[in-house]
Parts: sequence; structure tokens; C-alpha cells
Amino acid sequence: MPVLWQDIAVLFALLLPALIVGAFVLAGFRPYMLVRAMLWRFRWTNLIFMSLIAVSIGIGVALIAQERGLRQGTARAADPFDLIVAAPGSEITMLFAAVYLRPSDVPLLSGEVYDHVASAENVSLAAPIAFGDSYNSHPIVGSTAEFVTHMSPQLAEGRLFDNYWGAVVGARVDLSVGDVFEPAHGVGDAAEHDAHGGAEYRVVGRMQPTGSPWDRAIVVPVESVWEIHVLPTGHAPDNADQLGPPFDPGYFPGTPAILVSAEQLYANYALRAEFTTAETMAFFPGSILASLHSVMGDVRQVMSLMAIVTQILVTIGMMVGLVTLTRLFARRLALLRALGAPARFVFAIVWSYTATLIFLGAAAGIAVGFVAAAVISRIVTARTDILVNATLSWSEFQLVAAFVSVTVLLALIPAAIALSRPVVADLRN
Repeated sequence: MPVLWQDIAVLFALLLPALIVGAFVLAGFRPYMLVRAMLWRFRWTNLIFMSLIAVSIGIGVALIAQERGLRQGTARAADPFDLIVAAPGSEITMLFAAVYLRPSDVPLLSGEVYDHVASAENVSLAAPIAFGDSYNSHPIVGSTAEFVTHMSPQLAEGRLFDNYWGAVVGARVDLSVGDVFEPAHGVGDAAEHDAHGGAEYRVVGRMQPTGSPWDRAIVVPVESVWEIHVLPTGHAPDNADQLGPPFDPGYFPGTPAILVSAEQLYANYALRAEFTTAETMAFFPGSILASLHSVMGDVRQVMSLMAIVTQILVTIGMMVGLVTLTRLFARRLALLRALGAPARFVFAIVWSYTATLIFLGAAAGIAVGFVAAAVISRIVTARTDILVNATLSWSEFQLVAAFVSVTVLLALIPAAIALSRPVVADLRN
């Protein structure tokens, strides 16, 4: 729904009931005491109708808010990754592997390629990202101390690693500083334990929360990853104790990806062009996410349409139910008409009663939406390791207002049907 029409729906939802109620008051009709009595007399039935409205609205707006929260969470997780350099292939596959730590089998970049990237003008950080091992479902990633400080400028506790067998864990890793653990080869159910000859890491620090899958990652020196896989450590034998860059191209075993950060933001564009060659692929994770988010935007439109269709079906069912519900007090309405109450007064009673159910149900639906959005956010965060904080915004309130506007108008139908019933027949029932 266009924004202009959504704003009109909100205004209409606020003004229409006030106009109708004002018209009742000016006409001398004050049906509120009778409406309150009807709400209390049939309170359990009324509660069912309001619950139906509340659940329909709450789940609909919570799902729409969740899509926006997931979009914001994925973008936040990719913020530290200015530019990724990898072997030519699928940018989306490498995005999920390097940024969101989804296991992938990707080719490696050679030492010559890494040296060219690291020594390029304006490059302030060229951190190798080597993955493939794990500990209790926590991915172990080989990189440098500079990479850790890039992801977490201030550690939550501990210090950076200063030897091959130190490890800095993410905020949600169930290890404490000083703990010792043994890596497994592979990730998940396919992980091979005791595959690295009893190599052990000691936790020396913990990163600040990032709201990304890196909160569950373990960062270790890339040299140790190469060594336990019986590969050169990136340094010549006479520099075997060196940790971190510069790496010797002749002893560099390869890395799946390189995180590149430029001294100036504008320089990233020049670096992307420079590193996009027959041997390398350079891309901005933010650009890939923008493409994915455009698809999610289409999904949002579909979800909004589904929510509207669901609410239309609920509205139709509710109107049918309200028409049936008016039969419960048809005899009372017939008695009012027999005593001389104007038809407009009876009409006002039925409409006010129906509109009250709609407004109370919609208000409860907003509360249900807030709760549902929080619950779904926790589930999505636990399943994806991406921090999702979804909450209702103006667009969700516009959707609720549109629903209220339409149903308040449709509430005139049960009121009209109640007036069309024969008075004598209802008095005899």
C-alpha cells in the first residue's frame, strides 16, 4: 500500500469513529450504558471475537516487523567487512562463508596474490580468513591479531594472542579465559575429532558482542591453522616464531578470503577495481546484501499482502459471527423498538457494540504484535546467530489502522441487519 494511502488510512481510522460517535451525541443518542451491559453480559463470547482479531493482527504485524529486523541485523553483521577478496566464483557463497561463517568449499588465494593485496597502496588491513575447523559447533577461524582488533577494538576481557596456540573467543562462546580446548577438523556432524594430533589452544581473550555469527566464533593465529594441517606457516624457517604479517609468499599455503580495509573510504572503490582480475574477485558485502535485501523487499510485499488477505478473511468471518451474535440480544433490541426507541438509536447501539469489539481487539493485537516480534526475534537470533531486534514501527501501525478503518465501516452491516429483523417475531422468541 502506498505511503500516502497508509497515512490516509490512519487518519480515517482516527476520525471516522469520532465523527460517527459525534453524530450520535448530536442526535441525542447515548447508547453507551447499553453497550457496556452487552459487553459484560456476553463477555466470554466477546472475548473470543477480540482474541481472534488480536491474534490475526499481532502475528501479521510481527512477521512484517521481523523481515525488517532481519534486514537490519544482516547489514549490521556485515559492517566490519569493507571489502572481501577471494578466488573467482559466487559472491553470495563467499559472503555467507566469510561474513556469516557458513561452511563452504572454496578455492584458496596464493601467497603472491596475498602479497599483492597487502602491499597495495591505501591498504591499511589485509587479514587472511582461514576456516574449516571447529570446537563444539563453534567455527575456528585463522587470522591475525589486527583482524581481532578490527572486529572488536576493545576486548571484553583478556588480551590478544601472542603465540601460535592462543585463541580469542567470541562473546557467545562457552569458554572462559584460561580454558584449553582441542580443535576438530570440519564443522558440524562431519567434524573429525582427534584429527590434529592432540593440538590444543588456550583462550587468552574474549571479543565484545558484535551481533553477528562472529560472536560464536573462535579466532586463532592463521599460522596455527596451517601448522596443524601440516602446511608451511607463512614464514621462512629462520622466522618460524614470527606471528602475523608480513607473510612470505613462498611459504604462504593459501587462504579462502582476505578482509581488506582501506585508509580512506573512497579508496575501497579503487581497490575493488584493482583486485577484480582473472585470479581474484573483490566485492563489497554491503552491495551483495543490497541485492539480497531487494529480494527481501519483494518478500516483504508478499508478506504484507498475505497479512492483509488474512485480515480480510478474519474480518469476513468476524462480520458473519457478529451478525450471528446480534441474534443473542435480538429480543432485547426488539423490546426497545416496541417501547418506541427510534431505529437510529438501535442502529447506534449495534454499531457501537461492534466497533468497540474491533477497537479493543486491534489494541490487543498491537500488544500481541510486540510480544510476538520479541519472541520470534529470539528464535531467529538463536537459529542464525545474527542479532535481530524487531519491533513494531509506523508502517505496522498504518496496517492496523487500515484494518480498523475497513472493519469499522463493515460494522454498519450487522447494525443494518439487526434493524431488518421483524420486531414481533423477535419478541416471541
